[in-house]
Amino acid sequence: MDFKIEHTWDGLPVKHEPVLVRLTPDGGGVMLEVSAPFFNDPPAPPGEPGKPFNELWDYEVVEAFFLNDASEQYLEVELCPHGQHLVLLLSGRRNVWKQELALSFRVSRAQTRWEGKAYLPWNYFPPNVTKFNSYAIHGSKEKRSYEALYPVPQHELQEGQKPDFHRLEYFKPLTFNTVLGEEWKQPASDIWLMENVISKE
Repeated sequence: MDFKIEHTWDGLPVKHEPVLVRLTPDGGGVMLEVSAPFFNDPPAPPGEPGKPFNELWDYEVVEAFFLNDASEQYLEVELCPHGQHLVLLLSGRRNVWKQELALSFRVSRAQTRWEGKAYLPWNYFPPNVTKFNSYAIHGSKEKRSYEALYPVPQHELQEGQKPDFHRLEYFKPLTFNTVLGEEWKQPASDIWLMENVISKE
C-alpha cells in the first residue's frame, strides 16, 4: 500500500519530490516505510537515535495516523531522519493516554534523502482501524512546511486557520483486508483493551 504526500496541509502542491509512505502488513503487525527528501532543517533533536523523543513534531518528521473513526481511538507514529521516534496512543481527538512506546526503527540517510523502516505491532493499533492519514514536517520558523496526504480541502479553509493534524474528519478509508484478504480480522490488542476497561470505570 503506497502513498505520496503531494500537498501542503491546506491543499497546495509541494515544491519538492513528494514523501513516499509504504504500509506492508505481515503476521505480527505492519512495516511502515518512509522515503523522503532530507532537509536537515531544523537540526537533529537532542535525543538519542533509536529512542523515543517527546515533542518530536517540532523537528523534521514524517507521521502516520491510524484511526478507528467510530471510537476516535488512534495510533500516531512519528519518524525522524535522525533516528528518533515517537509513538502516541490517543482516545478522543488530541487526548493522548499512552506515549513514548518502544519501536523497532532503522534509518539510512544520504545528503539529500532519507529512508526509514519502522515495525508497528498489531498491539499498538486501536481495534478496527478504518481510516488513515500521513504528514510530513520540515523547515524552521517562517519556512516551516506542513504537508498532508489528505489535506484540508481549500473550499473548507477558514481565515487564519493553522495546520492541525488531528482533524480526523479529513482522514480517508484504509483497510488491510485488501492486502490480507476479506476473511482477515485485525488481532486484538491487550494495550487498547486496558484503555477500554479504564475508560468504562
